[in-house]
Amino acid sequence: MNISVIGGDSRIVELVRILEENKNTVFLYGLEKSEELANCKHIENMEKALQNSDLVITSIPLSKNGKIINSVFSDKTILVENFFKIVKNKKIITGNITEEIKQYIRKENENEIIDILQSEELTILNAIPTAEGAIQIAMEKSLITLHNSKCLILGFGRIGKTLAKMLCGIGAKVYCEARKQQDIAWIKCYGYKAIHIDELNNYLGKFDFIFNTIPHIILDKNNLKLVKKDCLLIDLASKPGGIDFKQANILGIQAELALALPGKVAPKTSALYIYETIKKMNF
Repeated sequence: MNISVIGGDSRIVELVRILEENKNTVFLYGLEKSEELANCKHIENMEKALQNSDLVITSIPLSKNGKIINSVFSDKTILVENFFKIVKNKKIITGNITEEIKQYIRKENENEIIDILQSEELTILNAIPTAEGAIQIAMEKSLITLHNSKCLILGFGRIGKTLAKMLCGIGAKVYCEARKQQDIAWIKCYGYKAIHIDELNNYLGKFDFIFNTIPHIILDKNNLKLVKKDCLLIDLASKPGGIDFKQANILGIQAELALALPGKVAPKTSALYIYETIKKMNF
């Protein structure tokens, strides 16, 4: 296939290499500063980069602020609005399409747009590098071992389940918080300590590490006062996250924001997950 790739991070760089290894012709725009892609086809004009392609892949996610396409390896400012004005009648693979962008697309475009981050398979697979990255941060930022430490995971979704298994394998004492009784039952079934959210305040002072996976504030001002001063907080949830970072700083509690870990800790593996997901779409 002829594929245009617009912007992106280290995952997209690795994805381009995989695409070319599999005999695709790839036109690049917004990746010209990547040393790994120095010998690839970089096009200076975005319209020309798009015109001969059967498929378009953007940065994943598309944009951090809804206005500019993410482009780590470029000084170019790629406006989302300009991109959708230029691209016509294409199949587009992107990620994290906001409602604002969706409304604009409906008005202005006749493209087939796929939000790959809505793929359940990819979301589950991305939990692996996310969990590994969280453990890496915990090891780097703490003065104690995870082995024999008390770890709390807030939320028992895909990332929570994966992280709990890895921490247990290291030898940590794993506690998992959940709201649904069904999840509480599964936590007990897996052999972890279960905490219902209504009982959370009774346990917060026990932990050496707290990992949040819930995308709304759980560790607010009042709850943070119950946390040990030497506890390390790691927030893995998308905005607004689950930790009041300002209050944690005031209280002298170390808190780390850890977003987009798959692209940071394992871009090659993450790219392979994306490629395998795209391949199954049978374009």
